[in-house]
Amino acid sequence: MSQAGTVVAAFGRQYEIALDDGGFALCYPRGKKSHVACGDRVTVDLSAPDHGVIAAVAPRSTLLYRSDAFRQKLFAANATQAVIVVAAEPSFSDELVTRCIVSAEQQHMRVAIVLNKTDLADKAEAARKQLAPFHALGYPVVELCAKRDGTALLPLLAGQCSVLVGQSGMGKSTLINALLPQAQAAVREISEALDSGKHTTTHTRLYRLDANSTLIDSPGMQEFGLAHLTRAEIEQGFREFLPYLDKCRFRDCRHDREPDCALRAAVAGGNISPRRLDQFHALCASCGK
Repeated sequence: MSQAGTVVAAFGRQYEIALDDGGFALCYPRGKKSHVACGDRVTVDLSAPDHGVIAAVAPRSTLLYRSDAFRQKLFAANATQAVIVVAAEPSFSDELVTRCIVSAEQQHMRVAIVLNKTDLADKAEAARKQLAPFHALGYPVVELCAKRDGTALLPLLAGQCSVLVGQSGMGKSTLINALLPQAQAAVREISEALDSGKHTTTHTRLYRLDANSTLIDSPGMQEFGLAHLTRAEIEQGFREFLPYLDKCRFRDCRHDREPDCALRAAVAGGNISPRRLDQFHALCASCGK
């Protein structure tokens, strides 16, 4: 029997599907390769009321993922917003934040940043300074202490399908628990019913905040490869570059040593951060672009 549903959890080649009729099913993709992501709309062929195979994946509006030369790691499909979680402690990489932003911008997603653990006042100030260039570019920065209260983030989540991304140890799980205190018990019940509880530490999961808002939690990471993007797509992910990209003397300018480079002139004039241009070059080099 075929039914439609939404992928609400992804662990390896197993996917938890919230069926449109209100039930749940644990399903596998057809074939050896899997290109299914949390948030995908799918059609499944059920072999039992709670088990089956994924027969088809509907076209996506967005797909957030990272990649290197050998493989891809899918985070979320059909998300409208990437929420990048950093913390006052441990320290975070602003280059990784940049990579997350570039990937989200390429998919025309909204971007917000959460600064967690602001109760660590001595460390929080340094983190604020590290985030200042992103805030200056117009990316919202929400400060909170997730172990006390996560509600400061709720206005930004309203009406969006948001995906939480960030390095390990930034407190994403604590934030989920703060926003959805009842969710964990419900997830355990569903996982036990589907015999999928053993996967709970490394999977991606979608939570419903209200009728119009959902939140996808993804595993912590230490790197965010962008091998799937072209050099032009990487350029477009630096929003402060956009007014200058068609003003270089050479159409294929690499913004390095070429004469009359508009980007380097903007850096010299104080309109673009030198670190951001350095990050652009480093990102392109790491991707072989």
